[in-house]
Amino acid sequence: MNDMTLLERSVEQTEIKISAQDVQVWYGEKHAIKDVNVDLLDKTVTAFIGPSGCGKSTFLRCLNRMNDTIESCRVGGRIALDGEDIYDRRVDPVQLRARVGMVFQKPNPFPKSIYDNVAYGPRIHGLARNRAELDEIVEKSLRGAALWNEVKDRLGEPGTGLSGGQQQRLCIARAVATQPEVLLMDEPCSALDPIATSQVEELIDQLRAEFSVVIVTHSMQQAARVSQKTAFFHLGNLVEYGNTDDIFTNPRDPRTESYISGRIG
Repeated sequence: MNDMTLLERSVEQTEIKISAQDVQVWYGEKHAIKDVNVDLLDKTVTAFIGPSGCGKSTFLRCLNRMNDTIESCRVGGRIALDGEDIYDRRVDPVQLRARVGMVFQKPNPFPKSIYDNVAYGPRIHGLARNRAELDEIVEKSLRGAALWNEVKDRLGEPGTGLSGGQQQRLCIARAVATQPEVLLMDEPCSALDPIATSQVEELIDQLRAEFSVVIVTHSMQQAARVSQKTAFFHLGNLVEYGNTDDIFTNPRDPRTESYISGRIG
């Protein structure tokens, strides 16, 4: 009983990193996200699960204003990062995306060298005063993405020449090089083989020591392996959000139970 009390207390004390209140998203006339309210915790992996087209990736892209790039998209409600409304007109989306990095479904390294892929963000955000500092950031980021030992002797080679799993880890290194506070991952393993998937999952577990990580995944097994919190989306609604173990073993909503048991999806 004492152990459970301590666990509950530690969860309660975990800081809220992103708070979403009454979030709505429209694509033209289509109401894609409806009244989402959720608090995402710092230094925690949160998994978004649900059937295809349920809104989980749309909501993920709200968290760093990637939906701004879609002309027909409108976002309502409030999303706050450390208490600051990220949709306030005074917030620079470019600076926001340095704080809230993103890794996409398909590895998308720039057509540049491995070194320049990682150095790109720190250069444009002025994070390094000289080449030595830039070298240090590149090495630290590649080590953080568990890629340094594989590429340290060929940093000048094209990033596009790496294997699929290495390319995805390069994209993770590129994302963490700007020293973000939150890392968004939109199905980061869907294009990878099982070995590469396992490497990225191990990496996600390590990254949560430094970042709040939010991952969209179609794999319930992956959500169960990598996350501490899980949110289940269905038809644009956030149906249920809670501790991952509870969502998978004792869901409160019958729609969650139906999805996890395979009756819907």
